[in-house]
Amino acid sequence: MKKSLVEFIGTFFLVFTIGMTVIAPGAGAMAPLAIGSALAVMIFAGGHISGGHFNPAVTLGVFLRGKCPGKDVLPYWIAQVAAAVVAACAVNYLKPAAELAKIVALQPNVPAALLVEFLFTFALVWVVINSATAKGTAGNSFYGLAIGFTVLVGAYSVGSISGGAFNPAVAVGISVLGLSAWANLWIFLVANFAGGAAAAFAFKALVDDQG
Repeated sequence: MKKSLVEFIGTFFLVFTIGMTVIAPGAGAMAPLAIGSALAVMIFAGGHISGGHFNPAVTLGVFLRGKCPGKDVLPYWIAQVAAAVVAACAVNYLKPAAELAKIVALQPNVPAALLVEFLFTFALVWVVINSATAKGTAGNSFYGLAIGFTVLVGAYSVGSISGGAFNPAVAVGISVLGLSAWANLWIFLVANFAGGAAAAFAFKALVDDQG
């Protein structure tokens, strides 16, 4: 229960930061920096308790890598998605109704969105597994920044193509906020879970010091 609550807290602040910085009045072009920073600080705060996943695709990847007990997967997923919904509701409460009314859901090119969501979820989970679970990086002090900056890079690189979720819970959150249409949710679910699984399999195939 404690670990799931930590996952709830971290995911809440990630999605809350996304909504508050992306929807006007927000942070404009600096939004990805705020979002990556929010993820990094929540990982530093909760990583020693739950692993600091805050992302169902990360949980899947770490499970497949062998560093997350199977009994934790479903509770983590429930906590992460619930946190995203609560965070989105908080943003909707705090943002001016006039600004919320101006939101136009992104209508992505489906093949392009699938590709970029897969690629950067792969990159994110690859960084998580290598920086936070590998024997060769055990005890490092940089893993939170490495993970947060991966999201920052992805958001700046391909956010305009897919919305830059790289996270099924975030995808639910931005759907609640109206930033992405519910009809597009499957794009994130397919691409994000596939990217997370692919990163775990790549790690097991390529890294010798798995621990």
